[in-house]
Amino acid sequence: MVTPLPQESEAENRRDRLLAGLTLMIGVGLVLALPFALREASPFFLPLTAAIVIAIALVPVLEWLERRGVPAALASLICVLLFLLAANVALASIVVPAWDWVSAIPERIDNIQSNVKPLIDFYANFERFVNHTIEELAQSRPIRPAQAAATTPPRSILEFAATSAPTAIIEMLFAVLVIYFFLSGWTRLRRRAITSRTSFGGAMATARVIQDVVDDTSAYLGTITLINMTLGLLVAAALWAVDMPTPLMWGGIVALLNYIPYLGPIFAALMLAVGGLMTFQDVWTALIPAAIMAGLHLIEANVVTPLVVGRRLTINPIMILVSLSFWGWVWGTPGALLAVPLLIIIQTVLNAAGKPDIAGFLFEHGTLVAGGAPPPPRPMQERETSG
Repeated sequence: MVTPLPQESEAENRRDRLLAGLTLMIGVGLVLALPFALREASPFFLPLTAAIVIAIALVPVLEWLERRGVPAALASLICVLLFLLAANVALASIVVPAWDWVSAIPERIDNIQSNVKPLIDFYANFERFVNHTIEELAQSRPIRPAQAAATTPPRSILEFAATSAPTAIIEMLFAVLVIYFFLSGWTRLRRRAITSRTSFGGAMATARVIQDVVDDTSAYLGTITLINMTLGLLVAAALWAVDMPTPLMWGGIVALLNYIPYLGPIFAALMLAVGGLMTFQDVWTALIPAAIMAGLHLIEANVVTPLVVGRRLTINPIMILVSLSFWGWVWGTPGALLAVPLLIIIQTVLNAAGKPDIAGFLFEHGTLVAGGAPPPPRPMQERETSG
């Protein structure tokens, strides 16, 4: 057995550390530049990313249709139509009633003031600020209704597109086309990605990564969608029981905002509190809708979701907060909605492709590790010669 010379081992170690250092610096530069590029080019990257995430979530439906003999083009069209139908129903059930609520705010200022006044009495230091804000809103009362009467809410996706800016229409059409062509070429794309590998192990690893991305993303979005729809229906039923107007709209808002972990339910409860203050005459009755939502969400988040989702899709809460902060800063509310699915996709790919051994580079003699933990070093065996 030939033992490498100390000079050769030291040279190889320096070369590996140099390559690792260059890779690390380039990676840090790309990471620092990527958010600004994504933010500046959001008219392109946002609909593209959203379309790819939606298409990945629709892949199981596409494969189910193809297994039953439906051609790929027709199966893709059916998936797109199902998505557009669901989006149209959500738009009609949420946006139209919400438009009426927003236009009614000036008329409900007095009711909000009378409800909030007992609470403000406990906080005298904030009373002047709140009264000044309410007076400013009340002064604009004659103007706001005229503006609301001049505009009508969109009642479908086509009407929404017709009343939107040309850029919004182009982005919506671009996203729909990306979803369709992604699904129609999914089988060929996956086959080409697998068969183009030069080794059997590489082909199997590629197939496994693709399947994991599809399974994890579709399982998360499908499960969370079912949970959120159930939560929204329960909230709507409870609000209907307490005579809250437009309970289906509030249930839809709760279901939509529940896609945003941690922050979404808080915003939903605040909106329900404002809606209760606009509707009911007693402050404690006005807070019942928010209390209903908070109670049902606590049950969903601490009992139902952990039981249904299970350990497979368990994500580190710190990573969720980082992803929410990053994508929310880059793309706003749409970015926050996409934060968790994108985190699942990125984690699945990185777990299979490997991660830089930054700690090993900084504190040991490691460089870059292609997946998993590095193998333990083999002991140096000295060759004994017998005389």
